[in-house]
Amino acid sequence: MSTFWSVWVIVLTLANLALVTWVLFANRKVAVDDQEDPENRTTGHIYDGIEEYDNPLPKWWFLLFVLTLVFSAAYLVIYPGMGNFKGLSGWTSVGALKADQAKAQAEFKETFGQYVDMPIEKIAESREALKMGARVFANNCAVCHGADGGGNYGFPDLTDSDWLYGGSPEKILETLHNGRQGLMPPQGPVIGEAGVKNVAEYVLSLSGSEHNADMAAQGQKIFGTVCMACHGMDGKGNQALGAPNLTDDIWLYGGTREEIQHSVRGGRSNNMPTQKDKLREDKIRLVAAYVYSLSRQEDVQQ
Repeated sequence: MSTFWSVWVIVLTLANLALVTWVLFANRKVAVDDQEDPENRTTGHIYDGIEEYDNPLPKWWFLLFVLTLVFSAAYLVIYPGMGNFKGLSGWTSVGALKADQAKAQAEFKETFGQYVDMPIEKIAESREALKMGARVFANNCAVCHGADGGGNYGFPDLTDSDWLYGGSPEKILETLHNGRQGLMPPQGPVIGEAGVKNVAEYVLSLSGSEHNADMAAQGQKIFGTVCMACHGMDGKGNQALGAPNLTDDIWLYGGTREEIQHSVRGGRSNNMPTQKDKLREDKIRLVAAYVYSLSRQEDVQQ
């Protein structure tokens, strides 16, 4: 705060306190003085037949206001409230926040701290840890991936064994820490509308879906020159790039003919935000263990 505004705040605050004090004490005396009728204490104002008396506040009520003024003055001396004057106590809202955070961290450390250095596989073996991980997941991840981790349109299903960037504990932690930026560049301007339809037919054939064989044959040639760099010649994807496997009939944006054509024609862009600036390391590891356990359940069932 600049010196000008600091002085402005101080002057206004003191002026208001002085005005309130004057009003309080000025009304301690009866102002009405009727020489003809000394017992008359009315102000002369009448409302619906009700006369207004000029009586001072009761003493106990008056003293309460005095105590309020004394408290206000003491508060402004001890705590910040007068411009740039920090108060004799040195209290600040930032300092109070940090103290509360430190206290909370100490309390949380007893519950969550044990998981900071524990391997993800080990955390995933603890039912109590998975319950905590599930709650953190529900508060931070379920809006995109669903309450059960089953995913949504454009957001991966975390309960299967199909991973864009890998499903090992290390890769899951990497995703949570740093986030992911997925990009499928639009190919429509490159290969034309006929090429888009042909490639879509070939992609359908990779997953064993119903397709036009002649168009798929044409699309295979285009796929080998344009799409192979990311998805591989066999279409099984590349986890280093986050390129999905096109042969398993698991689709992020849908596997119908029209949806595949849309992906090829206009491309896709997706973002998994980083969590390291939002969650503590212990909570990230709990979420990682929970996500790891979701995919392991399918492996066990298989």
